[in-house]
Amino acid sequence: MVAASALLQLALLPALALGSSITARGSKSFDYDSLTLREVGARNTLDWRVWLEKDGQPISFWHDIPLYPEKGNKQVVSFVVEIPRWTDGKIETRRDEPLNPIFHDDKKDKPRFVESVWPHKSYPFHYGSIPQTWESPNYDHEFTGYPGDNDPIDLFDITEAPAHVGQVKSVKVLGGLALNDGGETDWKVIAIDTSDPLADLVDTVEDLEKYRPGLAETFYNWFTHPKYYKVARGDEILEIVGGDYQNAKFMAKTIKDSHGDWQDLVRGKVDSNEINYNQTSTKKYKKSYVRSKDATKKFNLPAKSNVLPVAERPTKYDQWYYLDEDYKLIELPKN
Repeated sequence: MVAASALLQLALLPALALGSSITARGSKSFDYDSLTLREVGARNTLDWRVWLEKDGQPISFWHDIPLYPEKGNKQVVSFVVEIPRWTDGKIETRRDEPLNPIFHDDKKDKPRFVESVWPHKSYPFHYGSIPQTWESPNYDHEFTGYPGDNDPIDLFDITEAPAHVGQVKSVKVLGGLALNDGGETDWKVIAIDTSDPLADLVDTVEDLEKYRPGLAETFYNWFTHPKYYKVARGDEILEIVGGDYQNAKFMAKTIKDSHGDWQDLVRGKVDSNEINYNQTSTKKYKKSYVRSKDATKKFNLPAKSNVLPVAERPTKYDQWYYLDEDYKLIELPKN
């Protein structure tokens, strides 16, 4: 228990410098080492927020981090860590607030957490999003036949290294799963931190079997059988469109297309669907551009961090849940 607690605290600690773990192998046009976090409030509460800063000024996790950190390499993308491995808070990027801070999602006006369903401990990987992408809900996507879910593309990072909320890193794309989540396209990209020793040895999801046997299948099952935690709370099993992982080449094109949709969004050319698309990095997108040095005052953001003690979380998320062979929740008989 002591070791698990220490790992949890490590995963939740914000870094003063976010770029220290990033080892890009190409020419970078963005300085990750200039990134810091501005955290306000108590974790496990709905008022808690984390803004991203560059050189001490607020920017957007979603709209200001470049999609491609290495020039000429479309297989390496930026990744924003929202939910570190083995943590259960449902942390997301807030799409409708200025500069899209990280926040704790809610259900029925209470912070959301995910159940641990055997044999998994909450999220078994680092989970988050790819900046400067958008799964547009304005049309049916060709591969899935469904509109997008109105969020950036989701990504899960299989690296063995720890991570923390708000960390920005570069990852190598290996493939992806196309989820049909309630009639919406919801891509899940599988990737690995470029600083992981394994990254140089694998180029697509099939390569993982040699070095991490069973890993890709286990994570596939986590999403299909079903996003395990969703069954534990009574939801239906999710469909994987195509029935398997799509390869790295396919996902590179999917991400590129999503980047094009995002560009239309920040240019103000399409229905934004409640998304706040203010950004501080591209002056030519005049409808969305705001100078970062003006953003704190313009959007009435807290001027500096003010971290409060972590709030308690419901004890029911400390227990295991079990599914039968039909992926139904097993409940003990009541006396």
